[in-house]
Parts: sequence; C-alpha cells; structure tokens
Amino acid sequence: MKKDKRAGRFTTDNSDSIVVFIIGMRINKRWAVHQWLPVFMAMPGMIKELYTHQEELGFLGTENHFGLRTTTMIQYWKSTEDLLAYAKMEKHLAAWKGFNQRARNNDAVGIYHETYQVQAGSYESVYVNMPAYGLSQARSPIPIGQGKQTAQERLDTTNS
Repeated sequence: MKKDKRAGRFTTDNSDSIVVFIIGMRINKRWAVHQWLPVFMAMPGMIKELYTHQEELGFLGTENHFGLRTTTMIQYWKSTEDLLAYAKMEKHLAAWKGFNQRARNNDAVGIYHETYQVQAGSYESVYVNMPAYGLSQARSPIPIGQGKQTAQERLDTTNS
C-alpha cells in the first residue's frame, strides 16, 4: 500500500504513555533457508491478527525494516499490559513454541526483542514532508504550530 506524503511539518500528541516494542531476527547462516524461513514466516500471520483486532488488542501500529541479515520491526502499543496479553494469545504462543523447537539446536537464526515503556510527555516526534510513518501512523499526526516548534517545546508538558 502506497503512503501519500504529507506536506509540511507534523508531530504527534504525547499526552498518553505508550510502549515501544522492537522485535527482529538475524539470519546467521544464509544458506540454511529451511531453518530460518519458518521463523520469518511466523510474523505475517501475527501482524495480520494485530491489525484485524487493533483496537481491542491495544496495538497502535508497526514499521518494518529489512537488512541483508537482520530484520527489525518497531511496534507501538497502548500499554505493557496489552503487549503482554497478546504474548499469551494462541497465535503468538504457537509461533513462540515453534521457534523454540526449531531453535533448540539451530544457530542458523537468532531473534531479539526490546520493550520500552515511555511515559506521557517524555517523547516527541517531528515529520517533515513524510507519509504516515512511525508514531505518526500509530497516532494521529498534528500540524506543528505555535508552542511546538522545537523538540524542547514538544517535550514541555506545560505547553499542552
């Protein structure tokens, strides 16, 4: 799906706490496709489920980055509770169980994740002539106006 560029400068409202979840995999042995491809293929079904039930799961959105050996997905969630609840759901548990079985004696692929709990008012963003991306696709973008011109102003909760 093509994302249309928004002309101008935009930011996102930072009055709510969010969770940033970074997850990815690294292909350690490129030619061992039969070992790393099943790990890679587990993610699309989960992402479809997240977008299909976005509101009730507390999932805000995601961005994907693909490198030669390493993939990274940045996800935005409403809360840690929402993220942890999803981790216990059937589709995720099945994928995790499958990965653990395949990875037990398999160093062809590695996975990683990091979770950041970001408090309201302690994050800011700016997008200039960009399509919906990152937080601006996970939360409604707002034009940058008076009192939100600089990063310091966007981080200053007394300006809200």
